[in-house]
Amino acid sequence: MRIALISGEYPPLQGGVGDYTRCLAQALNELNHEVHVLTLFVNGRSTLEREAGIYVHRLVSRWDWQTRRRVEGFDRLYRPEVINLQYQAAAYNMHPAINLLPGMLARRIPTVVTFHDLKVPYLFPKAGPLRWKSIVHMARSASACIVTNVEDYDTLRNEGVSALHLVPIGSNIAPAAMASFDREAWLQARGIPPSQTLMGYFGFLNESKGGETLIRALAELRRRGLDIGLLHIGGVTGDSDPTNAAYAARIDQLAHSLGVADVVYRTGFLEPSGVSEAFRACTCVALPYRDGASFRRGTLMAALVHGCAIVTTLPRVPIAELKHAQNALLVPPDDPIALADAVQRVVSDEALRHTLQQGAVALSALFRWDRIAQETLSVYAQATRR
Repeated sequence: MRIALISGEYPPLQGGVGDYTRCLAQALNELNHEVHVLTLFVNGRSTLEREAGIYVHRLVSRWDWQTRRRVEGFDRLYRPEVINLQYQAAAYNMHPAINLLPGMLARRIPTVVTFHDLKVPYLFPKAGPLRWKSIVHMARSASACIVTNVEDYDTLRNEGVSALHLVPIGSNIAPAAMASFDREAWLQARGIPPSQTLMGYFGFLNESKGGETLIRALAELRRRGLDIGLLHIGGVTGDSDPTNAAYAARIDQLAHSLGVADVVYRTGFLEPSGVSEAFRACTCVALPYRDGASFRRGTLMAALVHGCAIVTTLPRVPIAELKHAQNALLVPPDDPIALADAVQRVVSDEALRHTLQQGAVALSALFRWDRIAQETLSVYAQATRR
């Protein structure tokens, strides 16, 4: 099958949607499908590249009302059998043109939309309910829709979207071999005391990820006398959402005001092997999502596949596979004391830590990319039959 994936971002741009698209493209290619990715132009890169068998077309200078013309020209030239649009409003500069695209394309070619979240685009001042209606229109006009978590599935199903499928995401970071990893040397090279316990956090900072709760929990743990630091793994801000930078500045200010700025360490953007090393350096990983843990979170998927002892927040909608004290410790959102209590428990209880680590690895088996690719291909087949 000749498959076209449209993504608002793609490596070397940093962002979860771009990383997901590359992993999916690689998995589809390994199943002997011809995969083309249509994405944003990047200075210094060719407009057409072939990466590990995947054709990457960097033809879009900006996501706006000209996007339709670019996509239709690509369609006429390469004739894909199905188009899969990877949707997240921030990845498309919050522009509404992308919301109208599936309805225009689906008239002549099967068009599947994968919703990475259901955040609304910007339309115009005081657009109000029209913003949500643009999401519903997009879902209803597509040949089929994929959502990555139960919450979004229930939301769109209640809006009358019929051709709806639940396919989880996988980890964008594959674990590297760590047999020769020297934690003490790794920490010393980064100016971190080897004796210090590290609480890890992975991913960009934004409003939904509980940065304030994380910093306040760190301050509480330090107040209790624990020699603990926070290791922020990866880049602080992505390339798609400019609000991340403002939020990161607020977190910095909070860390200074609480007197913990000197024990907040940042790795900056890392290659996959570097992410694996940073995870290994941490005693536990804290992911205090304000809207609750969800399988749409690539950062959670990465911590699971790396076998981390995870402390995260109670899911907004119950997730049967996520089991408290078996594969994660679950705490209420926006509760720094509860987060501090859970982190302290993991740090002090080696048996619990081992249980959580083994449980995380076992759970991650549900999110292998070969399995995700097969489920996605099944959606494509249904869309083409429709």
